[in-house]
Amino acid sequence: MKDIVIVGGGYVGLSVAVAVKKAAPHLDIELMEAAPAHVWEKDERASAIIAAAINMLKTLELWDEIKDHAQPINEMIVTDSETGEPVKPVFLTFGERGEASDPFAYMIPNVAMVRALRRAADTLGITIRHDAAVTDFSAEGGHAKLTLADGEKIATRLVVACDGVRSRLRDMAGIKTVKFDYGQSGIVTTVAHERLHNGRAEEHFLPAGPFAILPLTGNRSSLVWTERTEDAQRLVDSDDMVFEAELERRFGHHLGKLTLAGGRRAFPLGLTLSRSFIAPRLALAGDAAHGIHPISGQGLNLGFKDVAALAQTIVEADRNGLDIGALDTLERYQRWRRFDTVRMGMTTDVLNRLFSNDIGPLRMARDFGLGVVDRMPRLKRYFIEEASGRTARDLPKLLAGEPL
Repeated sequence: MKDIVIVGGGYVGLSVAVAVKKAAPHLDIELMEAAPAHVWEKDERASAIIAAAINMLKTLELWDEIKDHAQPINEMIVTDSETGEPVKPVFLTFGERGEASDPFAYMIPNVAMVRALRRAADTLGITIRHDAAVTDFSAEGGHAKLTLADGEKIATRLVVACDGVRSRLRDMAGIKTVKFDYGQSGIVTTVAHERLHNGRAEEHFLPAGPFAILPLTGNRSSLVWTERTEDAQRLVDSDDMVFEAELERRFGHHLGKLTLAGGRRAFPLGLTLSRSFIAPRLALAGDAAHGIHPISGQGLNLGFKDVAALAQTIVEADRNGLDIGALDTLERYQRWRRFDTVRMGMTTDVLNRLFSNDIGPLRMARDFGLGVVDRMPRLKRYFIEEASGRTARDLPKLLAGEPL
């Protein structure tokens, strides 16, 4: 019998496996449904990783391999304007006058994170399977049973579902969700530009949704461009000339000439919150537990918070001689993560509804609010610390930079 089977081999699944195995090397951990190298090595996307999650990467001894690819976010500006306005008025700035002593986040290429995590998993002796698809799940007394597509059956004390926002494990366990489709899609691409970004991130609130410019190493930036779903697909399918013209209208000319430096893809945006993060012998983590709007850049960071809380729950239960897959053990993980997740989901939902429109009185009110915050240094420092993930009262050890 396995101790832990993790279904889903992305950042969250790999991080759970590495965190638990480093602290409890005697546990038998198997990870399945992992993407093969020829798939994940083609991922051109990058993610904003908050300071608390960087603490976890450092504690897991992954940062040295990642840091040369990481771009610190030193400053952030927020604007609110029409799509084609040549000058976008800045209503809120973070970081320009030393509000934070160190970067509150870094931009890290996804491939660099996965590469470091895969190497750590291999070094720790974690079994990774690419061709094992789970077709059935059941909990029977002291263990869970998984059935694979080829008929193989696996017994394990705990299953961790990290299989995405459309999680099949979640459905097999009968866990319901709250779902809402925003009618928006996020276009993701990378651009090169003539001038230095100096580590500045920009979030432009436009009528169709936020347009985020996030600094990468060199003269490059990652874009998360929100549009109505039908418009987003039209833009992705258009030729380069049309796409670049629409891009330039939103990006502006402050960084000089723009050149597409990667492919472009559109992802549907919505809110998905699991009504429970646990079931008998099962824990949900990452997008399997929650999917939120990218307006705050917190999606993957919520997943890393899940990793830190779940790994600590498992390791401490094991050290105390408790059943790592029992519901009363997993309840601690759920209590730790559920409120924070629901709060962030509701916050991003409200922000998206507030800013993804061009209603005159509402626009005046939100711009006034942004301006007030910009003139209150203490409040800005609080928001930066909140965004960095370092202010939670009961912070899991890994997020505080402490080993399990």
